[in-house]
Amino acid sequence: MMTAEDLKRIMREGAGQDEAVDLEGDITDVTFTELGYDSLALLETVSRVEREFGVRISDDIVTVAKTPGEFIGLVNQTLTEVR
Repeated sequence: MMTAEDLKRIMREGAGQDEAVDLEGDITDVTFTELGYDSLALLETVSRVEREFGVRISDDIVTVAKTPGEFIGLVNQTLTEVR
């Protein structure tokens, strides 16, 4: 299962981190826009999640998941369905 810490690490590695944004706190309900991540950064995140977790994730997640919490929920749902 993917955790919030997994997602934070993957986001930092793939798209970096805006200096004005603190990813250390609870970001599960903060929108990706507020965190400074656009759709291209999220596509890179999806690609990295797919490689790390060995699962195919629909690109629709980029338009459906507005927050890290929603993103993690959808990834974990996919992981559950695959296994």
